Amino acid sequence: MPRRHLHVTGAAEAPLRAALARLRTTLEVPGGFPAAVVAEAEHAAAAPRLPTYDATGIDFFTIDPPTSTDLDQAMHLERRAGGGYRVHYAIADVAAFVTPGGALDAEAHRRVTTLYFPDERIPLHPTLLSEGAASLLPGQDRPALLWQIDLDADGATTATDVRRALIRSRAKLDYEGVQKQIDTGTAPASLALLRDIGTLREQQEVARGGISLNVPEQEIVERGHRYDLSYRAPLPADGWNAQISLLTGMAAAQLMLAYGTGILRTLPSAPGGAVARLRRSATALRIDWPHHVPYAAVVRSLDPREPNHAAFLQECTTLLRGAGYTVFTGGAAPELAIHAAVAAAYTHCTAPLRRLVDRYAGELCLAAVAGQTPPDWVTAALDGLPKEMAEGTRRANTVERECVDIVEAALLKDRVGELFDATVVDVKEQEPAVGTVHLADPAVVARIEGGDRALPLGERLRVRLTQADPGTAKVLFAPA
Repeated sequence: MPRRHLHVTGAAEAPLRAALARLRTTLEVPGGFPAAVVAEAEHAAAAPRLPTYDATGIDFFTIDPPTSTDLDQAMHLERRAGGGYRVHYAIADVAAFVTPGGALDAEAHRRVTTLYFPDERIPLHPTLLSEGAASLLPGQDRPALLWQIDLDADGATTATDVRRALIRSRAKLDYEGVQKQIDTGTAPASLALLRDIGTLREQQEVARGGISLNVPEQEIVERGHRYDLSYRAPLPADGWNAQISLLTGMAAAQLMLAYGTGILRTLPSAPGGAVARLRRSATALRIDWPHHVPYAAVVRSLDPREPNHAAFLQECTTLLRGAGYTVFTGGAAPELAIHAAVAAAYTHCTAPLRRLVDRYAGELCLAAVAGQTPPDWVTAALDGLPKEMAEGTRRANTVERECVDIVEAALLKDRVGELFDATVVDVKEQEPAVGTVHLADPAVVARIEGGDRALPLGERLRVRLTQADPGTAKVLFAPA
C-alpha cells in the first residue's frame, strides 16, 4: 500500500489543500460515510462475531509505518522441533464485522480500496473499525484469520492451515526499529527469525524466477509546518516482511487451486518488445546485462541508492503492467494462473482493512481447508470482483500519482526559472526530445520537453524549471 502520508497544517498550505480538494471532486472520491453505514459499524464494533478458537497465547507483533493504525497483519515466527520453521500470520477478520448485503458491505463495494491523500485518508471502512475494533492493535483481543504455514529448513512450504481465531498482538513495530533491533542483535527470538525466514524466502524467489523490485519510494514528508519530498530506499526489513505476505498469498492461491474455486492476482509475462526496450534502457543507463543473464538476476544485482540503478529499477516497473484478477470456479484452473513477477500462483488476502478482494479470498481459503461450500455471499460476488477491483485500483493509482504531482508543483511554484541537476530516466521512443527527469534535490520526478535534440537517456543534464502550478498539478522542465 502507499506510504505517501502527510498531515498538511498551516495557512501556507492553503493552495495545496485547494488543489487536493479539486482532485477529490474530479475523481468523485467518496466523502464521509452515510449515517446507516456509521450506525451499522458502531453496532458491529460493539458486538463482532467472535471465533471460538483462542490463540491469544501466541506473542504476535505487527510491522507497519510508525503512524499507521489500520493494522491488517500480525506475525509470530518460530523454529519447529523437527527442523524448519513455523509462520503464524494473523489477518484482520473484516467479515466478523461486515454483514453481507448490509450498508457496510455495499459501501465497501462502492469504495473498493482505501485512498491515501497528503491531507487525509479515505478509508474503505469507517475508522472506528479499520483503525479501531477490527485493527490488530497491540494489547487488544481481535478476531482474525490465523494462518499457520510450516516451512522446511530451506524455506519451502510443507503444510498450510487457516482458521478463525481470537488473537492478541503484543507490540506495534516499525521498519526502521525492526532493522535496528535485528542488526544490533537485540531483537527477541521471534522477530530475529524474520531475517532468517525472509532471506530463505528470497532465495526461494530466486530459484523459481520471481522478482521483487526495490524501487526507491518518492515520499511526501512533513517538516514542522511545511512539507517536502524525499526518496527512501527500502530497508532489508521491508523485503523480509513483504516475503511473509507473499508466502501467505502464494499459500492461499494453492489452497484455492486445489479447491477448484478462487480469485487470483495474475500478471502475464511481458511481451518481447517490452523486454527489448528494457535492454536498450539498460545499455543507455550503463547497466551490465549480458544476454545469458536473466532479467531477475540483473535486478537483484542493483543498488537502489545509485542514480542510474534507481532509474533502471523505475524502468523495470513497465514490465509489471497488465496485472489483474482472475476468477475460476468448477474445479478447472484458469488459463492464466500465474503472476509473472511472483513466478507462482498468487492472490491478495493479507490487507482486508484496505482492499475489498482480500475479504473474499480469505473466506474461500477457509472453505477450502474445511472442505465446505463457500458462503453464498462470496460466490454471488465473485464474477463481479475483477471489474470492481480494476476500477478501484485504477482510481487509487491515479490518486497516488496526482497527489505527488500536486505536491511537486506546490514545492516548486516559487522556483520557476531556476536551474537544477537531473538525470534523464525515460525518453519517448516516438518523441526523443520528450521524456522524464529525476532530480536528486528536491526529490522530484517530472516531464521534460522543449529541447531541439534527443534527450540523453541515463545521463546527467542541467535543466530549467519552466512550469510549476499546483492548480493544474503540472511541473515541467526544459534542457538548460
